Amino acid sequence: MGGVTAVSGKDTSFAHLIDERRKWYNNRRIIALNAWIVLLLITSSTNGYDGSMMNGLQSLPQWESAFGYPSGGKLGLLNAIQNIGGLAGYPFAPYVSDGIGRRRTVFFGATIMCIATAIQTASQSVGMFIGARFLIGFGLTFAANAAPMLVTEVSYPTYRAPLTSLYNSLWYSGSIIAAWTTYGTFKINSTWAWRLPSLLQGIPSVLQFFLVLFAPESPRWLIRNGREAEALKTLAYYHADGNEQDPLVVYEFEEIKAAIEYDRSVASNVGWKILIATPGNRKRMRIIVALAFFSQWSGNGLVSYYLTKVFDQIGITGSSTQLLINGILQIWNLGWAVFASFMVNRLGRRFLFLLSAALMTLFYMAQAICFAEYAEHGRPAAGHAVIAFIFLFYAAYDVAFTPLIVSYTVEILPYSIRAKGFNVFNFVVSLALIFNQYVNPVALDALSWKYYLVYVCWLAVEFVFLWFFLIETKNRTLEETAALFDGEDVLEQIANKAEGQHEVYEDGSLEKKSFGADNEAPRV
Repeated sequence: MGGVTAVSGKDTSFAHLIDERRKWYNNRRIIALNAWIVLLLITSSTNGYDGSMMNGLQSLPQWESAFGYPSGGKLGLLNAIQNIGGLAGYPFAPYVSDGIGRRRTVFFGATIMCIATAIQTASQSVGMFIGARFLIGFGLTFAANAAPMLVTEVSYPTYRAPLTSLYNSLWYSGSIIAAWTTYGTFKINSTWAWRLPSLLQGIPSVLQFFLVLFAPESPRWLIRNGREAEALKTLAYYHADGNEQDPLVVYEFEEIKAAIEYDRSVASNVGWKILIATPGNRKRMRIIVALAFFSQWSGNGLVSYYLTKVFDQIGITGSSTQLLINGILQIWNLGWAVFASFMVNRLGRRFLFLLSAALMTLFYMAQAICFAEYAEHGRPAAGHAVIAFIFLFYAAYDVAFTPLIVSYTVEILPYSIRAKGFNVFNFVVSLALIFNQYVNPVALDALSWKYYLVYVCWLAVEFVFLWFFLIETKNRTLEETAALFDGEDVLEQIANKAEGQHEVYEDGSLEKKSFGADNEAPRV
């Protein structure tokens, strides 16, 4: 059918199967599904909380005195150790996600993080604090590998892109809580000034314990593991009020089966080599690795972890003022990221990425100019202008890189390599973060405003790469999006098989292919 290759929302192969009366606000089962998805989305809050908390703790005299006024390499280790812990979990995370399921993997990671948060809060030494942060990173690797995949694999089709984009956008929800918590605990004249923010880092993990009891498992994982009846029940219960004969459910079910069968036909094994074994996979990995580096090497690392040092160099030295600006910045970021998440299907991924890269280059250049003006002449207005351009730069970053780096990555990967490919993405992000967290404070001390010029040049390189290599994916099903990289014939093969099954059902043979309707929530 002609709609297979179209990108407009009404021409896609599944658009005519959507019941327009079924909305996120008036259908109780979609409401229930989205409630579980919210618990998955807050996985990223733990990571956002950490970045902002560490920024805030560096402004707390109580924390600095408790840990011997860390600076240089010691400060870099305190910031980087969570990502080092994440690196330790990467070899195992995709196997756990594919082995025990997405939902149970999130629960496993949340359990580790709850224990680690308790140790961090009770820390009596730098070593204990560092060890706890290592465990937080280790547990987060498992939860962060499985959560966005489960979101994208279980969401109602028309809400998949914005919901998956919200995953990384809610990084800032944790960041906001941490920023304002450290601002509020600033006046506590005891170690609870930093212990309380440490304790609150465990809240998202505690909430995720509910997932193992009630949330649905990925239909794609169920089909892959031979549990087709349960997969159909899950799709029907949440996407069609329990009607397994609903045209949309039939299409989704058959398309998922067709995509998984195709993956099996072209790859007899699912080892790591498969990530670069085909031209389509090499295209995917080129984009994924680049986006992972770009997400951390766009100059944002300076503000995410070393905002205090930037403030000090432009003459804003009051702890209360620094914490206040940090808190306001996180709210600003969340607003832009959430707004962009809901523009994904309307404006498209490619447009948002190119707009983001162009504006980031412009605003970072303006930061460099103002920073240089303050450094050379000491003009307060120039220092204040740096703050303004930091806010504008982050608005540009949040237009694409905050909401899209995770959602775009998981949607372009076919099911058979989704866990491994997304794990590579997270691994590269951690490598880039560790590099940034060690290099940024040293380079900023040595080069001052000149260090900004390095990022200005790099941002221009990012724009060129995105222009030539990023592929538009808006308004497609998850299986169609993944197949884009394998060629038009593969995309048509998968969509036609699903559409063909839909026609068979319309001819009246549905009864012998149906597993039977079930209005009870599936338990898997």
